Amino acid sequence: MKLADFGYNEDLEKFRIENNLSSFEVGRVITEHKERYMVWTEKGELEAEITGNMRFTAKSREDFPAVGDWVSLIVYDAESAIIHQVFPRYSILKRQAIGQFGEVQIIATNIDFAFLVQAADRDFNINRLERYLTICNTSGVKPVIVLSKTDLIDKPTLNTTIASIKARISNVPILSISNETRDGYETVNSLIEKGKTYCMLGSSGVGKSSLLNNLSGKTLMRTDAISQSTHKGRHVTTNRELVVLDNGGILIDNPGMREVGIADSGSGLEITFDLIFQLSRDCKFKDCTHTNEVGCAVLEAVENGEIDPASYENYQKMEREKAHFEATIAEKRKREKEFGKIMKNYKKDIRRNEL
Repeated sequence: MKLADFGYNEDLEKFRIENNLSSFEVGRVITEHKERYMVWTEKGELEAEITGNMRFTAKSREDFPAVGDWVSLIVYDAESAIIHQVFPRYSILKRQAIGQFGEVQIIATNIDFAFLVQAADRDFNINRLERYLTICNTSGVKPVIVLSKTDLIDKPTLNTTIASIKARISNVPILSISNETRDGYETVNSLIEKGKTYCMLGSSGVGKSSLLNNLSGKTLMRTDAISQSTHKGRHVTTNRELVVLDNGGILIDNPGMREVGIADSGSGLEITFDLIFQLSRDCKFKDCTHTNEVGCAVLEAVENGEIDPASYENYQKMEREKAHFEATIAEKRKREKEFGKIMKNYKKDIRRNEL
C-alpha cells in the first residue's frame, strides 16, 4: 500500500518539502496507547515513541501525536522508530479529559466524516447525539447518524425514533442498519469515499466494532455481548484503531464514550443549535442568557413549541459546561503566567547574589 491509500495528499507533501523532512520516513498513526504508537508507513507498521524534546516542549496533550496524525519518523530497525514531528491537522475531534479539569483529550485527527452510532433498541439518547454533533461541528467534521441493531425493533418503532431525531436535528443524514442482517450496509458503503477518513463515535455496545468488522470483511476488533444485568455495552475496544477498507475508505474505531464533555469555544454549539442562535438575535438584550430575561425570543419560542424544551435544556447544559471549561482554562493560564513571573524573579535574585 502507498501513502495515498492512507490519505496522504499534496498539501502534506508540500509541508514535508518546505520543512526539510524529505530525509525522514512519513507515516500515519493507527493506534496509540500510553505514549507508544503504531505508525503505518510504506515499509510496514512500526512501533514508535516521541522524542524527548517533543515531550519537554509540549504545552498540553494536544501537542502529542494522536490517531489519524501524519508524522515524520526516524526509523532505527524493522520494528522501532522515533516520531520527530507531527504534520498540521485539518481537523481535531476532542472532548474534555475525564477527571482532569482544563485538559483536553483528542479523540482522533484528520477526520472527514463521523458516524454517530446509537443502538435503536436501547440506550437511545438524542441529548448525546447533540453532544456528538457539537464536537463534529466545532471540528468541521461532517456527521452521519447511524441507528444500529434495527433487527431488534419493529418498523413503527424505528420510524418513531427517526422522526424524533428529525424534530430536533436537521440537515444530518440518518442511516439505519443491522449488523446481524446487514440491512442498510449498501447505503453506508455508498457514502464511503476512497481516501477519506471516517470515525465512529458512540457508547460501548452500540455495534461500532461489529460495523467495522462487517465493512472490512475481517474480524479486526473483538466484539462482546450486552450485559444482561445492566443492559449496557462492555468496553471491548480499548484503543483507537485505523484501518483501510477494500473500497479505499479509511475508518477509525474509537472506544465507547458515555461522557462527552464540550471542550471548545468554537462555533460548534452555534451550528448544532442554529435555531436558538438565530432567534437570539431578536432578544431584547444583547447579553441575554435565555434563562429568565424579559423579551427573550428563545424562551418565547420554547413556550410556543417552536423549540423543543428538551433540546433547549440540553443546549443550556452544554453552554454552562463550555463556560466552566473556558473559565478553568483561563485560570490555569493565569496561574502558569504568575508562576513564570516568580521563576523569572527568582533567577534574577540568584544572579544578583552571585555578583
